[in-house]
Amino acid sequence: MAEVGILGADEQVELLAGQIIQKMPKGPAHSALCKRIEKLLERRLGEQVLVRLQDPIRLDDYSEPEPDIAVVRPRDDCYASHHPTPADVYLIIEVADTTVERDLGSKANLYATAGILDYWVLNISARQLHVFRDPSPDGYQRQLILREQAIQLQAFPACEISVLECFGGG
Repeated sequence: MAEVGILGADEQVELLAGQIIQKMPKGPAHSALCKRIEKLLERRLGEQVLVRLQDPIRLDDYSEPEPDIAVVRPRDDCYASHHPTPADVYLIIEVADTTVERDLGSKANLYATAGILDYWVLNISARQLHVFRDPSPDGYQRQLILREQAIQLQAFPACEISVLECFGGG
């Protein structure tokens, strides 16, 4: 849409269920948490994955969200020819400060409908990790809310990450 002049090239938006949604500016805590998680995942998983920050994934013709972190299958071309699709995604992470309701609600439903197996929301103000698993067309069938515990990535059971580690403790 930016190419044809509908949107400005620098507008911060994403396509969710056919709607163009304005993205919120990111504060220092949000940016720092994204960077901490990116480095943590890269240290733990190395070349097994490609960690993408705030880059689009293509769920379908009507949804191309830009999650804070997407852990995807590595490709030599780093997805130069197309954005990752649900089949390429191991884990989606949203970091939520001002977008908690959207991330826990409509985005969770969107990811579940697309079949994303592992979806996490890090709630900055509550210092909680919401873990969504078992996607179905009706939403995720299982949700955990963690404060200090550790969780394993569904695609990489040997990779365990604690909530305290995510927020810079432990």
